[in-house]
Amino acid sequence: MSRRHLAMLTATVLAAASLTACGSGDEPGDGGKTLTYWASNQGASLEADKEILQPELDKFEQQTGIKVNVEVVPWSDLLNRLLAAATTGQGPDVVNIGNTWSASLQATGALVEFDDATLDKVGGKDRFVPAALAAAGAPDKPPAAVPLYSLAYALYYNKQSFADAGITAPPTTWEEMAEAGRKLTGDGKWGLAVEGANPSENAHHAFTFAQQYGGEWFDAAGKPTFDTPQNVAAVKRYVDLMAVDKIVNPSNAEYAQNQSVSDFANGKAAMLLWQAAGANLKSQNMAADAYGVAPVPFLANPPAGGKQVNSMVAGINIAVFKHTKNLDGALEFVKFMTSDTEQVTLNKTYGSLPAVGTVAADPAFAADEQKVLAQTLATTAAPLPQVPEESTFETLVGTAIKELFADAASGRPVTEDSVREKLTRAQQQMR
Repeated sequence: MSRRHLAMLTATVLAAASLTACGSGDEPGDGGKTLTYWASNQGASLEADKEILQPELDKFEQQTGIKVNVEVVPWSDLLNRLLAAATTGQGPDVVNIGNTWSASLQATGALVEFDDATLDKVGGKDRFVPAALAAAGAPDKPPAAVPLYSLAYALYYNKQSFADAGITAPPTTWEEMAEAGRKLTGDGKWGLAVEGANPSENAHHAFTFAQQYGGEWFDAAGKPTFDTPQNVAAVKRYVDLMAVDKIVNPSNAEYAQNQSVSDFANGKAAMLLWQAAGANLKSQNMAADAYGVAPVPFLANPPAGGKQVNSMVAGINIAVFKHTKNLDGALEFVKFMTSDTEQVTLNKTYGSLPAVGTVAADPAFAADEQKVLAQTLATTAAPLPQVPEESTFETLVGTAIKELFADAASGRPVTEDSVREKLTRAQQQMR
């Protein structure tokens, strides 16, 4: 990633305030026995994540004598804070990163690379699921992180709402979804919930739709190709769920994080596209037998070049900053978090899939939700481009789609021309 791209993404954070979270060794007299860990928000709230993680961190301290101070960082802040920490050399020892950001953060040079010798310190390369490890850094380079939680998108649907509308099976195509959504919309309820103001979520769906239309966001040389006809058609198809099909509440244009899950859990929307939503739904008192889980739909008639892809290879990686004053302790913590016991405990709690092959067959991951996610990852998921500019792509394209959802919510037409204009502007900003 160029210094210009880094500056664009971190200027706001650096101008607002200096970082106050410091790495290990900053507490006088601790003997390097304290680590700072930034965890990404996986549960229903930051507080819920802290409650889930703290007993495991206490267990690590009992085993090693190393105390871990955790801060759960919301997704809306995480990328900018990580880039700021990479730029300044100040920040935590260990971090969670979205696996799609791996190459971007690797290009800063701020993360410890997991070469074979380093991988051996955390249990060895062969422990990790190959597809998950492949999304941990740029091709032909040692990974900049190791996988922690494996995820994929799925379609969640309210069984009672479907039965009341006479819908006997979940939709398998976008056309069927639009038809079902219209039957499910009315009396203050909506067919589908989305998060139109969530740039990362928007970019993930843009990637998947574009794959189905035969589009790519970067060419083989890593040059952005945002405004191709295929990508324009893909983004329009997604935004049209609100603009044309009218199965999405216009207020969803302002939804930023977890609000769509809340609408689904509370019966305000009958369908949801999400990554491992089960634990989040449970925390909001939605019974597991109240909803079904199915693969994300495909296009009924894909154009030439269209791919059978219905999810990105999603997941959370765990990484170590080079500025840590306790590298051995940080790697020991990574080894602990990716151990068989912790992989079962944490992934079972979050409803995600283990990133190590040794526990993939554990009964904890035999529920219908995990079966759908595992099948998707194995057969119809594709990784986002592992290029240094990937995180910038998510920010710019995701924001362009946010603006298009705002247009749709306010009644302004969303046309091919208006979509192309937004994507062209995003592409120009990349350059």
